[in-house]
Amino acid sequence: MTKTKHRTIPIFVPEVSCPNQCIYCNQRVISGQQHMPTDGEIVDTIERYSSTFEKGTHVELAFFGGNFTGIPIAEQQRLFDLVRPYCQRLGVQGIRLSTRPDYIDESRADFLKANGVTTVELGVQSLDDEVLRTVHRGYTASTVEQAAAIIQSRGMEVGMQMMVGLPGDTAEKALNTARRIVELGATNTRIYPTLVVAHTVLARMYEQGLYRPLSLQEAVSQVKDILYLFETKGITVLRVGLHPTEGFISGTDYLAGPFHVAFKELVQTEIWHDLLKKADIPSENIKITVPKSQLNAAVGHHGKNREMLLKYCKIVKYQISQDMPKYHWTIDKIV
Repeated sequence: MTKTKHRTIPIFVPEVSCPNQCIYCNQRVISGQQHMPTDGEIVDTIERYSSTFEKGTHVELAFFGGNFTGIPIAEQQRLFDLVRPYCQRLGVQGIRLSTRPDYIDESRADFLKANGVTTVELGVQSLDDEVLRTVHRGYTASTVEQAAAIIQSRGMEVGMQMMVGLPGDTAEKALNTARRIVELGATNTRIYPTLVVAHTVLARMYEQGLYRPLSLQEAVSQVKDILYLFETKGITVLRVGLHPTEGFISGTDYLAGPFHVAFKELVQTEIWHDLLKKADIPSENIKITVPKSQLNAAVGHHGKNREMLLKYCKIVKYQISQDMPKYHWTIDKIV
């Protein structure tokens, strides 16, 4: 059976309505977006993306990049009214947006629902109150819990974005945040390692020796446990690691921290490395069968996992299964 393809039309609404500046945040650098898009730019984005979608694709329109529900209500309505005819004509199945937990209440949720919003992504970052205070988020874990309940009570899905490596955070606290996200009923998540970005309070802390970012290996080690937890609980992980903008790649905006253009691949490699280490591997030549979607991770970044298996046997062959569940595998001797 052919799986339905899911595609998103992204409309980036920069940080025009965030009430405070978290110590790690420079939204212009992170999103690569510096200005509020004009109506023409929004329409052009919708038409450009939609022209590439195949028939039968599940399409969402998404407002990303800012604190959407903090925008004046008239401006929110104008944006909804602008995209509505295109959503109807193109058969867009829903609208998702990102916002802060403390900018969700009963009336805002009713307004979003009435305008066709189907998913609200909350910038949670952590569910540890000490960490939230340290990074100046301006709310507590209970705020997130209340916002999630309000969103779900209106029949909308809730997504939650989290970070690892924030000041005051630990591997245990980050994993507890992930567990709580599962308990709160999130259907989708994004996982970001904390990076030191230019022109932020965190950059000054780093330069003064007051903050040590996670190493790449530390970040991969923490995120692999979180990603495995989410995916085995049936939660869709929409992104692992920040999008590699030009400023990150060139180094003009990125100062320090666990940035890697293939961060998710590194994480998935380590998940499979841990799984395969526990396998009963015969000393003979072997054939390992893995889910189709997991082949690259099972082989490993630069063949890491294949090289590990070759320590036990002379020949390792991989084959794929179309219907094998994620993180399952079989190992057979090659006769």
